[in-house]
Amino acid sequence: MAKAINPLQEQLLKAGLVKKSKVAQVAREQAKARNAKGGGAGPSEIELEAQRARAEKAERDRALEAERKLQAQQKEMLAQARQIIRERKVPRSGESEYRFTADGAIRTLLIDADQRRKLAAGALVIVASGDSYDLLPRVAADQVLARAPQLVVLDHGQAEADAETPTSEDDAYYAQFKVPDDLIW
Repeated sequence: MAKAINPLQEQLLKAGLVKKSKVAQVAREQAKARNAKGGGAGPSEIELEAQRARAEKAERDRALEAERKLQAQQKEMLAQARQIIRERKVPRSGESEYRFTADGAIRTLLIDADQRRKLAAGALVIVASGDSYDLLPRVAADQVLARAPQLVVLDHGQAEADAETPTSEDDAYYAQFKVPDDLIW
């Protein structure tokens, strides 16, 4: 046999206390015991670890897929909002300047008196359209607001709902003084 015999077995063979067949039988039994012990416990631990790793990977994949879907949905909503702006924008015609703040700067649109009145009443809304600004009717602005609120720059219709409820005594006092809608600054 080409199998290695441990030193104790070799000494017992030289002393004549055991037979070669008995040593081989004991070696086979020990090998079977090692295989049974290692085969039963080892692979099950490895299998459990592999199952855990597969479950973790599946969970990571689900989270990544959910994030990708959310980003794709946000892009789709933004694209829909931009399409609504392109299709429903009100053509501006006029020589009167209307100033408003956007991105921390004062911006200017040229509009006519009717458009100024509609802006003040909340019937028109100013939205960002790329590097410029456009006017949208209230219905279209509500659709844009539902899809991409960051594109709505100026909406007097929503400001009125907030202004009706004074938040302090000073607000209550100044609520009695009406600011004219045609105030040009």
